[in-house]
Amino acid sequence: MNSNITLRQLGFLVALADTLNFSRAADACFVTQPTLSAGLKELEDRLGVVLAERTKRSVLLTPTGAVIAERARALLLGAREIEALAAAAGAPDAGDLRLGAIPTIGPYLIPRALPEIRRVFPRLRLLLREEMTEPLLAGLHQGRLDLILFALPFEADGLETIELFEDGYHLAAPPGSFGPEPVRGAQLEGARLMLLERGHCLQRHALSAFPDRDIEQDESFSATSLPTLISMVSEGLGITLLPDLALDAGVLGGQEVAIAPLPDACPRKVVLAWRSTSARADLFRQLGRIFQRTRDLLHPPH
Repeated sequence: MNSNITLRQLGFLVALADTLNFSRAADACFVTQPTLSAGLKELEDRLGVVLAERTKRSVLLTPTGAVIAERARALLLGAREIEALAAAAGAPDAGDLRLGAIPTIGPYLIPRALPEIRRVFPRLRLLLREEMTEPLLAGLHQGRLDLILFALPFEADGLETIELFEDGYHLAAPPGSFGPEPVRGAQLEGARLMLLERGHCLQRHALSAFPDRDIEQDESFSATSLPTLISMVSEGLGITLLPDLALDAGVLGGQEVAIAPLPDACPRKVVLAWRSTSARADLFRQLGRIFQRTRDLLHPPH
């Protein structure tokens, strides 16, 4: 038996820490459950400590196991960075790239950027992941993702970021609510908006679009996606703010909704972020420029 700790064993431990379930951890590591269990037992024997408490109903990491799992996570990330550094030296624009994006940006920007990305980087394979901002940031720090698209304001400590563009808002209301003329923040004083459910950063961004106005969320209604929110507006249930990016990309999809510009709303800032230790920073900056050109094509700057 190999008496040395292996990265494979550490990967098993991290997967168990993430899932607290042997079956799901095995699936995440693409091995059978007996293989994962055997690997963890070998790791425990080598270290001389119990890493996990197993019962018929649950799995819990011991305090020592939890600390070792976090150290293992850092080691695995370091190993992946070494592999990426070697790959980048020979072919930085080839191989897999795990790109994450929030749901109010990814579906409206990435599909339209893909043709140019594939033309410029034909050997690059994008693996896309759509999540809320906090899981995206965690995935980037943990090495599960290489690159993420999200919107400020949000904490991004320890990351390299480039601002791609500012994304303003339009007011969406039931059909016939107003004409095409702009709506000012003063007209929204005391308004209650239907927004995405808690956890979506757009909820917070929309409420901060007019920081000096008394605008609140209508707690009676919330939606899981922008198309659902638009359907609720078209049914006359209330009003909402929609990001310009989604509108330019055709999110209305023929729905009967009145739209008015909001020229004095504070826009959200869409950024691209990666770990400062990444060896593919030049590639990421080139991808950022492609995303910027894509946005300009959707909404040409004045």
